[in-house]
Amino acid sequence: MSSRNLIEPSFARTRLGSGPGLLLAHGAGSSLAGTYGPVLEALAARYTVVGIDYPGSGDTPRSTTALSVDDLADQLIAAADAEGLDRFAVSGFSLGGPVAIRAATRHPQRVTALVLTAAFPHRDNRLALASSVWSKIAASGDRELLAEFQLMMALGTQALESMPTDQLRQTLAYAAAGAADGSPEQTDLVGHLDVRDDLPTITAPTLVISTTDDRLTSTTLHRQLADTIPGAHLTEIATGHLPMLERTEEWQQLITDFLTKHHA
Repeated sequence: MSSRNLIEPSFARTRLGSGPGLLLAHGAGSSLAGTYGPVLEALAARYTVVGIDYPGSGDTPRSTTALSVDDLADQLIAAADAEGLDRFAVSGFSLGGPVAIRAATRHPQRVTALVLTAAFPHRDNRLALASSVWSKIAASGDRELLAEFQLMMALGTQALESMPTDQLRQTLAYAAAGAADGSPEQTDLVGHLDVRDDLPTITAPTLVISTTDDRLTSTTLHRQLADTIPGAHLTEIATGHLPMLERTEEWQQLITDFLTKHHA
């Protein structure tokens, strides 16, 4: 039975470009533009890119209830339906990884390829602690403190330590201004979701991009994805949690090279 048009789209969405469909699922505390902005133009040159903003990100109103990975995945598929996409690849970053995984397991005939960057199937102890602290700081409303925590945890060692003081201040100000209002709910979901049972059922060709200097999602979690998803390919990129900032072109190239081979 077709699952198209059963879910009414209610999240803000973006559509760009032309060509084969590519759905984008962003990270916690960010937005579609915040996660994929640096590579959107390059992706839209090849694909019909469709992405959503989670509750409290972009133009999507903040949720008054806890988020679920099922709801985020269903809204991502609803956005594809609304834009007329029948089959598509899915790229998920960080929290977007489990969202992409759930979309692929619910719609195996429609998802042609998966790209999972800095993603995780469940929280280990470090991620549980980090997401708890992140959620509490975000709920406090102290955006400067939230930005300090985010940069300390998310930037790789080389990227962080190479910043002059003025650039660090500017980056902190940018991060504080761009923090999603829905960060508490989104980071709370990070600490509770578990998609491990989905992994062996995935049939789409899958690329796992492991961010090797990542203090939020460990390389052990990345490898768990690659080892459990049938036929998944693991590749490494020498960054912290934010390859879109630290190695923009390399990250974009890994995504497009894989999709060129596996997504027509």
